[in-house]
Amino acid sequence: MANIKSQKKRNLQNEKARQRHMATKSALKTATKKVQTAVAAGDAEAALTLQRQAARDLDKAVSHGAMHKKTVARKKSRLAKAANAVSA
Repeated sequence: MANIKSQKKRNLQNEKARQRHMATKSALKTATKKVQTAVAAGDAEAALTLQRQAARDLDKAVSHGAMHKKTVARKKSRLAKAANAVSA
């Protein structure tokens, strides 16, 4: 455990950020799973709608620093590819 006051504060800040990022990533996993479920069911309209919302949420995660931009780009690409395959 840290003895320095500023390090104690930094540890608390890091823990808060970690909890916030975990919650964000969990929500993104749920959104991704909803898209995959709609794709598996063959519901093109729902898949596209959910895919757009998931892409927005992924972009927000990047802007908040919860995920890396290239990771998000890969995930968005895969979701779009799956959603477009159903609608085609």
